[in-house]
Order: sequence, then structure tokens, then C-alpha cells
Amino acid sequence: MNISLMVIIIANVLFSFKGFNDSAFFRKFEFHIGSVRAGEQIRLFSSGFLHADIGHLAFNMLTLYFFAPVVIAYLGSISFVIIYFGSLLFGSLLTIAFHKEDYNYRAVGASGAVTGIVYSAILLQPDMMLGLFFIIPIPAYLFGIAYLLYSIYGMRAKNDTIGHTAHFGGAIGGYLITLAMNPYLVVAHSLMVV
Repeated sequence: MNISLMVIIIANVLFSFKGFNDSAFFRKFEFHIGSVRAGEQIRLFSSGFLHADIGHLAFNMLTLYFFAPVVIAYLGSISFVIIYFGSLLFGSLLTIAFHKEDYNYRAVGASGAVTGIVYSAILLQPDMMLGLFFIIPIPAYLFGIAYLLYSIYGMRAKNDTIGHTAHFGGAIGGYLITLAMNPYLVVAHSLMVV
């Protein structure tokens, strides 16, 4: 396993387990609109290393484990880290934009960063096949489109506790940062870019 990927996964596991067992730590570093607007910008990043429970942590880290090698193989470790943290920031900033008046809004999870890596991998290798529910084969680009539509629906419906805004922001971040680093993709995968 790549060292950058391993460090990010270990940091997520350690930070999350500390949060599971220490509610003061969890509250200090979670994404909280009121605290961020009061100047605690560290929460834009720290919240991405906390998770609600073991299932949430496992799903995010497993997804990262499967998609990060594609990004690392095409772009290298440094670009992978930039895309990961850039996507985390995009997700946090879009969440602020959508929930700026809800001072009690709280969120945790690496989902924005992980979604950015997923969309970077799809952009780099759009013809790869994914297993929907680990069973149904689906082209990566179709999954990408369907997931974005689902995120938009979730952002508008606001009927669950999933951070759809962070997912959407992370996806856009991963997409834009990957294109900025590799503008040749506009020619090489122009249909996918569109």
C-alpha cells in the first residue's frame, strides 16, 4: 500500500476512535457552522478525520482504499494528497455556503475527500467497471453521473442525515483539481469531462 494512502487511513482511524471515546474531543473538532463562523477554520479539515461510527469509518476507508490506487498510479502520491485535502476543503466550503444560516449544523466524515478521489479516479479511468452493491457491474462514468444526481436530490430534499452537500462539493473539488493538474484530460476524455 502507498505510504500516503496508509498515513491518511491510519490518521482517520486514530482520530475517529479518539472521537468515539471522547465526546469533548469530538465536539472540539467536528464541523459546526457556528464554530467555523466564529473563526475555528481548523474544523474545515479536522471534521474530515472524525466519523459518526465504525460503519461510517469503514465505508469511507474501504472506498478510499479501492479508488486511491487509480489516482496514485496516474498522478503520483503528491497529487493524490492534494486532491484528497482539496476535495475535503471544497466539501466543507460548499457546506458552509448551503448551511451558513444554520448555526447548529454539524457534520463529520471523510466523505467529501473520498468522493473527490472517487471522481478523480473516474475522470482518469472512465471505462473502469464498478460493482454496484458489490454485485451489479456498472461503468464508472454512469455511476459518477447517477451519484451526482442522487447528491443533488439529497441536498434539496434534506430528509436524512447524510452530508450530501459535502459529497457534491468533494466530487466537484476532485474533478476540478484533477483537470487543473492534467488539462490533457479535456482532449483525452472529452466526453467524460463534458
